[in-house]
Amino acid sequence: MNPGTKSYLRGLASEFGESSNAIRVELNRLTDAKLLKSSTEGRTIQYMANKDHSLFKDLQSVVKKYVGIDKLAEELAAKLGDIHAAYVIGDYAKGIDSGLIDLVLVGKVEEDKLKEVTEKTEKLIERKIRTLVLNKNEFLKLKDRLEIKHSLFIWGKIKSDA
Repeated sequence: MNPGTKSYLRGLASEFGESSNAIRVELNRLTDAKLLKSSTEGRTIQYMANKDHSLFKDLQSVVKKYVGIDKLAEELAAKLGDIHAAYVIGDYAKGIDSGLIDLVLVGKVEEDKLKEVTEKTEKLIERKIRTLVLNKNEFLKLKDRLEIKHSLFIWGKIKSDA
């Protein structure tokens, strides 16, 4: 889902509970189809999504819908106030469905509406949402610590420089 996230064979095999051979076959197929890019780092081959592939945005959209991030972004944009940007960080930005979505919002937010939207969306997507609301200056100070360059930008007028 996030083109900046890299994974390797053994990590994927353990995450999916499959043999490394089965994962290798699928990774090779996806790389041959140019849906994934691979690079060698020492003795390890790293795989990442090919954001230049013509189907990348469509596949990313399907994944967002499956996880429920599309609903979350729409709710945020429509109801919360003056939101400049929204990012998913943590496990979901790394492609791990841990059941907890860490969300960074940049702008001014009505706290009551945030709580209401969060609770409603949690029920819809059957996952917990943890939010962090920052103004532009706070965001600029914390963006490296939050690893925004590895986040999933889900909504906004601006990207990593908010």
